[in-house]
Amino acid sequence: MLKIGDIEMKNNVVLAPMAGVCNPAFRLIAKEFGTGLVCAEMVSDKAILHGNKRTMEMLFVDDREKPLSLQIVGGDRESLVEAAKVVDQQTNADIIDINMGCPVPKVTKCDAGARWLLDPNKIYEMVSAVTEAVSKPVTVKMRIGWDDEHIYAVENAQAVESAGGKAVSVHGRTREQQYTGKANWDIIRDVKQAVSIPVIGNGDVFSPEDARRLLDHTGCDGVMIGRGALGNPWMLYRTIQYLAKGELLPDPLPREKMEVALLHLDRLTALKGEAAAVREMRKHLAWYLKGLPGAARVKDVIMEETGRDSVVEVLERYISSLDMEAVEAAAAAKAAGTQAVH
Repeated sequence: MLKIGDIEMKNNVVLAPMAGVCNPAFRLIAKEFGTGLVCAEMVSDKAILHGNKRTMEMLFVDDREKPLSLQIVGGDRESLVEAAKVVDQQTNADIIDINMGCPVPKVTKCDAGARWLLDPNKIYEMVSAVTEAVSKPVTVKMRIGWDDEHIYAVENAQAVESAGGKAVSVHGRTREQQYTGKANWDIIRDVKQAVSIPVIGNGDVFSPEDARRLLDHTGCDGVMIGRGALGNPWMLYRTIQYLAKGELLPDPLPREKMEVALLHLDRLTALKGEAAAVREMRKHLAWYLKGLPGAARVKDVIMEETGRDSVVEVLERYISSLDMEAVEAAAAAKAAGTQAVH
């Protein structure tokens, strides 16, 4: 099991905090698929302190999602500490996570996100200031380094531990790599061997077998799944089952995928209103449809839709056509078998 501070998860599978994805609508689906810990998308410390309506909505935690980690990002110690206090005292998140992996220039130029990777001393100062100010466990999500010449993953993780951090998640890529190339699991293993707090490995986990390999290779306490779960929360459930029982469950049927996609759409609609939900759901539906026969055509149609009911109608028509094709294929196979007998 994975334990962070005094928060115990029922398994060691973690949903990564993905911007524009990990709102309550998707997090709750991930939790219903059995995920041990779900992480909310990052929120800027300055935005929390300004207290605008949209930011406060991003801090909302449904009790059914717990245990949950809420991630903050910032480069100024005072505002980061004050934002952490808001999360600590005014939300029912279980864990406060500090982002030091975001590679986006608008974040790094504010001395935040992946910029911290260049200075273990700053990490120590910032994390210790936060841990002293809050009662909830504080964790850090980081990358292995800024670029190939500046990889201080071990020193940075040790700084997190010395500062009172209760766990560290390590994405096996540098800031320069963004999401390209291959994740370096060797460096994640080095981090695990260098600290005594839990280490969660992240990067290139797209199947239950990948998760098993990462855990075996690195010795990590948990595995974090990000892009592998986009439009595919079954990946989370299948990974949990595989890690626990060695049982590799089949991929979902197209109809099962669309049923969950529609649940996702309806939860987004309740959260953000129909127009915003349908717009946001377009990218999710592209992920849900990925790999299904004739999906490109359906995606093109959905991109033009603006209402919930019309999206549902397109998907229902699509699934009915797949069901019909399956029936026809089964009938043809049966007929061919009968002819072969005669």
